[in-house]
Amino acid sequence: MESFAGKVAVVTGAATGIGRQAALCFAEAGAQVALLDTVVSAAEDVAHAIERTGAKAIVLRTDVSRADDVRDAIDTTVATFGRLDIAFNNAGIAPRGAPIAEFDEDEWDRTIAVNLKGVWLCMKHECRHMLQSGGGAIVNTSSIMGLVSGPGLSAYSASKSGVIGLTKSVAIDYASRGIRVNAVCPGGIAHTAITDRPENRDDMARLTQATPMARLGEPRDIAETVMWLCSPAARFVTGQAIAVDGGFTVW
Repeated sequence: MESFAGKVAVVTGAATGIGRQAALCFAEAGAQVALLDTVVSAAEDVAHAIERTGAKAIVLRTDVSRADDVRDAIDTTVATFGRLDIAFNNAGIAPRGAPIAEFDEDEWDRTIAVNLKGVWLCMKHECRHMLQSGGGAIVNTSSIMGLVSGPGLSAYSASKSGVIGLTKSVAIDYASRGIRVNAVCPGGIAHTAITDRPENRDDMARLTQATPMARLGEPRDIAETVMWLCSPAARFVTGQAIAVDGGFTVW
């Protein structure tokens, strides 16, 4: 495991699933972690687990679609820990799918606000602080549905495709100034808020059948990819969208 001793990381959507696992992994590797989520009680459970490893964590209630929330959370992180080195912008939602003619406009607006605008807002303020401390590494959560798509996913796929485009643009903006920006595109991952929904059980079974490795991934599969992208081992990697999907997008 890479050492992140002395580093400060922000993780959004840190209360459950992939975000929770990433926060724990960064802490186990020595980082101090700011946990941003709307579900404070669950995020506090993660903070307690982190503190048991000897690392430090703070919980900041943050709706990533709200500019004031994001600015205050990132500023508070830097005020608390003194710097910002790493950001994993993972918060997102997945509305129940429907063909576009039947899809509710409010659901579209909310999905874009959280999944795409939220990443934009986070990077805006993360980059501001990273520039002051000589650079950093950012990873954004997209999805295999940002690379391909499926029925009823107009809002979700648009938001996750947008994350990839946004990642590439910001990577170009700051490549010469020490900030690397990449995206991770999870396939079907077990034990997340999406895959654990009872109504998604059949969809997950079909996704498993369509995956060459014939299984769902685990949150740690994504977390460890994120850690690599944030480590010196990936120092020449920026602007990339990395599929971690058991081969799903190879077909």
